[in-house]
Amino acid sequence: MDTPTLLAHLETHDTALTLPRGGTLCWDDADLHRAAHAADPEGYALLGLAPGVRPWQRARVLMQVLAASQAGLDDATRAVLARVAHVLTLALPPAHVITVLLGLRRLRANHKHTTRTVLRFVLEHPDADALIAARRPALLDCFEHALGKASARGCARRIADGDTASDYLRRRLLRFLTAPAAAPARVRALYAPAPPGATAPREPALAVDALRERPATVTATNRGDIAATLVHLYRGGPAEELYVALGRYLDAAALAYPRFEGTVALVLDASASMRGYGEREWAVLSQAAALRMLLGEICDRLEVVEVGGDERAPRGATDLATGVLDALAAGPDLVAVVSDGYENLFPGDLARVVATLPRAGVTTPVVFCHAMFTGSDDLRLRRPAPALPQRGFWHQDDFAELLPWMFGHCAAGAPWLRSALHTRLDALDRRAAELTAEFAAAPR
Repeated sequence: MDTPTLLAHLETHDTALTLPRGGTLCWDDADLHRAAHAADPEGYALLGLAPGVRPWQRARVLMQVLAASQAGLDDATRAVLARVAHVLTLALPPAHVITVLLGLRRLRANHKHTTRTVLRFVLEHPDADALIAARRPALLDCFEHALGKASARGCARRIADGDTASDYLRRRLLRFLTAPAAAPARVRALYAPAPPGATAPREPALAVDALRERPATVTATNRGDIAATLVHLYRGGPAEELYVALGRYLDAAALAYPRFEGTVALVLDASASMRGYGEREWAVLSQAAALRMLLGEICDRLEVVEVGGDERAPRGATDLATGVLDALAAGPDLVAVVSDGYENLFPGDLARVVATLPRAGVTTPVVFCHAMFTGSDDLRLRRPAPALPQRGFWHQDDFAELLPWMFGHCAAGAPWLRSALHTRLDALDRRAAELTAEFAAAPR
């Protein structure tokens, strides 16, 4: 399966993994995950951290990474898989992780990397005490599956007798942990009666995707700093001050992304409808311009084809089809159409051109980026080429999901996507390490 199709599946398919009593694990897309992992273990695992991936899909990635053997993988790949697995155990709701760990028991999957991840979740999770109190039987099953029942109970007996750091414990249990001093108390709790009425925490310990609070009222100037600054410029604000602020905001946004070592041709709709009117004036066009400016910062080469008028003087009707043909003439790795979707010069023309391109031998991917006023815009009458891959954006924060989706459609985007996800993993891994350190330092 290619990256865009897999990423789209991870972002949309969110049915739960289930474990019927006495039955087999219900995992409706297991074959897809197994095939993706076999083709590229590291790339597959990193995609589980991509912005916008659904929680149950992240749980499936965790399941696949832990269930699969790592025989034949190099040390660097194994290290990435271990870091992703650890991050996911903290970034998913604890109930999801417990379902995964019980599923591994059902599958009889117990590799060394599986053991390490299971033990770190059971004994080092920041909410370990509350989880053990509320889900003791399930976590005890996971603990004994990870170590083997005999070894697990042997460790428990020695800990009950006061042993905390013998060679026996180090070889069988403590060597898998990063905070071994906390383990004895957790192990004792696993084998003690659970307190009545305990409730398991529902929220993840680690936030992967930034929490976005949608404003009560969406305006032209609360859709991100870059677009807001552009709106003030378009409306005749103090240019010198605004350009300084614009450069600062753009530099800050570009720092979050690696360089794209290829060519993007951007078909930018600058027709009259993109300007809007009333309270919405300049809102949509400023967001499209913000995307254009960010791409100009991170792409080795950006070719912009404006249709209608231009950013500062939008006018006329929308001729997206001609824009796409002009963009293809630049020989890009990717063509991205940015428009509000009102194709009002030759309706249906873009769809016909897109359908003809493969028959003409054109293999350059073309994607459609919907510039919207809010995330709930009705786009039913604004899809000029339904066959094109499409994604909407209305806020600067949407770029975090939009750019991986865009670049994932072209071969030149594969290194960019992997680099961006490695950077994301590094940041999440640091935060996960801080949580573990705080847990280890907490008084017992």
